[in-house]
Amino acid sequence: MTDEPTLTERECAVLGVERRSWAGPGAKERAIREQLGMSPVRYYQLLNALLDDPRALAHDPVTVNRLRRVRDARRSRR
Repeated sequence: MTDEPTLTERECAVLGVERRSWAGPGAKERAIREQLGMSPVRYYQLLNALLDDPRALAHDPVTVNRLRRVRDARRSRR
């Protein structure tokens, strides 16, 4: 067993939502409300914080790195 802190269930669920692909408009936001019980605004706040969390990178490096690239591209367009 490791002494390193791990992600909470909620944090893992947020990353899980990001791993999925979404068919139509509104499907992701509906899933965020129904599955996680939070508003999309709060979800994106948590997600953005997770992208800078080394625990999230260790837990799901592919998803975190993909989302970091998307975030960085958006920032550079501003």
